[in-house]
Amino acid sequence: MNEMQRRRESTLKIFVISDSIGETAQRVIHAVLAQFPTLEEYEVKTFPFIDSKEGLLAICQDALNEKAIVVTTMVGLELNQVCRDFCRRVGLEHIDYMTKLMGIVSNRSHIEPIYESGSQYHLNQEYFKRVEAVEFAVRYDDGKDAKGFNTADIVVLGVSRTSKTPLSMYLANKSYKVANLPLIPEVALPHEIDALKGKVVIGLTANANYLMSVRQARLSSLGLEGVSSYVKLDRIKEELAYAREVFERTGAYVIDVTNQSIEETAQLVIEYQKEFNQ
Repeated sequence: MNEMQRRRESTLKIFVISDSIGETAQRVIHAVLAQFPTLEEYEVKTFPFIDSKEGLLAICQDALNEKAIVVTTMVGLELNQVCRDFCRRVGLEHIDYMTKLMGIVSNRSHIEPIYESGSQYHLNQEYFKRVEAVEFAVRYDDGKDAKGFNTADIVVLGVSRTSKTPLSMYLANKSYKVANLPLIPEVALPHEIDALKGKVVIGLTANANYLMSVRQARLSSLGLEGVSSYVKLDRIKEELAYAREVFERTGAYVIDVTNQSIEETAQLVIEYQKEFNQ
């Protein structure tokens, strides 16, 4: 036996077989191997997206030929059983990272697993979708850029202190892209507002006296105690009347936020959005 053959025979070989990309097993394996700093001769081979019995058995046969340790991260019951049976029959060392733990979780939670490959990456996609929605809400908050109305999932309209921004951010954390616009009688609406047909438009309104107290509290928090038209009841009623005209013009679904939490308002918006898009 020459030196090359000897080294090949003595090399620790690990076959990672997965019905996804195999990243889970690779991380654990490299963490384990890091505990053996003097181990120089090893080889980790990854076989991702295995979805057939024939393909799996071919890999298992190669593992047998190379005397490899077989590590699997597969969620499918049938393929896991095929791999277990083969390894048991021929004496291959086999570690299944998924099946036993899924069984324990299922027994404790009384919930059946969905047996869907790559489910964790769906979660990652949802995470990035949520991040994108939050960035969208920040970019198009308070009518900063009217272009946002064209691409938003939901457009929120309302006078000052009707909780447009908190609602937008809450919905963004539910992965909805939301653009909002403050309604001020003296400020012309952007022309994009007239092109909202077929889009979910929410109009936030409130009792005038309630709004007055909310605005007064806001001014007090800023150290502005002087008299301002911002908190005058007649002015607030004028703004609310103007808002009603805009709501009618845009076909907005109107929600009264008087003494209502953001969560309650958001739930109404989500229910309406689902009905609207059916």
